[in-house]
Amino acid sequence: MRYTHEYQALQEQLHARGDYGISGQKHADKIIELSKRLGTKDVLDYGCGKSTLAKSLPFYIQQYDPFIPAYAADPNPADLVVCSDVLEHIEPACLGDVLEHIYSKTMKALFIDVATRPAQKVLADGRNAHLIQEKPLWWLNRLAIWFDPQSMVTYQGGFIAVCVPIPNPVPTSK
Repeated sequence: MRYTHEYQALQEQLHARGDYGISGQKHADKIIELSKRLGTKDVLDYGCGKSTLAKSLPFYIQQYDPFIPAYAADPNPADLVVCSDVLEHIEPACLGDVLEHIYSKTMKALFIDVATRPAQKVLADGRNAHLIQEKPLWWLNRLAIWFDPQSMVTYQGGFIAVCVPIPNPVPTSK
């Protein structure tokens, strides 16, 4: 299960405000560079929000966001999957299933940006919008089941990593 119905309703409320899911464009230059290095324009924005990454790239990309009806259909696998400001919003009990789903969509590389600090936004039930606030090493241990990190840069309150899928992973638990 990638999310509960209760959480879906909370996410849909945040998205309806209009000021949520708007940060994807901040990585446009990095995604253009990475797609060139990989020799592909086959990109999936996993958790695309308001499509700001797609609007900032000079080529078409797939978009997926289960909480926005226009982007809720299960996407096709892509050479490069971008997951920016998404994983920290996942319900902790669903993280394993979400990482497995991302793995199933990643052909060559995964670009992630994960915040490790509290969000400025709060869910309607009073919880911070960043449901998972853990250090980079904690995240790398979860990712290592599915992905091999190739590079990582930390910044105040988060990190960016580029990972490649591990052939034939053997998940120990979700």
